[in-house]
Amino acid sequence: MQFETTLNDETFEISINPDQQTAQLNGETHSYELIKQEHGRFLLRIGTRLFKIDNVSSNGQNVEFTFDGEWSSATVKNEQELLLEKLGFETMAEKSIGVLNAPMPGKILDLLKDEGAEVEMGEPVAILEAMKMENELKAPCDGTIDEISVSVGDSVEKNQPLLEITPRG
Repeated sequence: MQFETTLNDETFEISINPDQQTAQLNGETHSYELIKQEHGRFLLRIGTRLFKIDNVSSNGQNVEFTFDGEWSSATVKNEQELLLEKLGFETMAEKSIGVLNAPMPGKILDLLKDEGAEVEMGEPVAILEAMKMENELKAPCDGTIDEISVSVGDSVEKNQPLLEITPRG
């Protein structure tokens, strides 16, 4: 299985062989063991290192999770999506790229931009309080904020649309 993953603005080429429990990361082969536990927790063993993965959620190509307690988000493209991209076709995930959904249930503490504002990809646009932590939600693309669907103080559910951005370019 082939994947392309973008994490913290760095792109990784990943090839996974689950039968042999090996993964190639940017051409380097690693043995791994992935153990699924109760309540959705995963333990990932690479060599002698053990990592805890919790709170996994996905929305199209976007995956959010905690890795050893730190919130992370990644964009993951599978073989089919990579092929469609290479051939110049737009996937459903790319068509909805300007929609920012709530990554988890919580309360909107602040909206950092107004409708009509120009934003850059990765620029903070809202603050969501979840699990007693403040989470900065960032613009999924460059563009103009067309619609904000929530107000400060609103409680939101996971994957609820918060705002929509018309992408530039």
